[in-house]
Amino acid sequence: MATGRLEVRLDNERRRKLKDLAADQRTPVSNVIRALIDKAYEESLLVRRKRAAYELGQLKIEDVPSPSILSQELENAHEPGGIC
Repeated sequence: MATGRLEVRLDNERRRKLKDLAADQRTPVSNVIRALIDKAYEESLLVRRKRAAYELGQLKIEDVPSPSILSQELENAHEPGGIC
């Protein structure tokens, strides 16, 4: 995996919290940050999927597509890079 540098400025309290998390997990701070980003991203996708399901439920569709076609259409529309 290619990596790049990112500078983030944190106040003392957030730095302390981040160091505490890293110490509790016995891992470098950078690993904690990566894990937090991944978790936040997955939570964001879940919210988007729920919103899409709600919007679909509000539609009046007479001819419902097969589950596989519907799944592909949802993925294309609501995954990163899809139509949003």
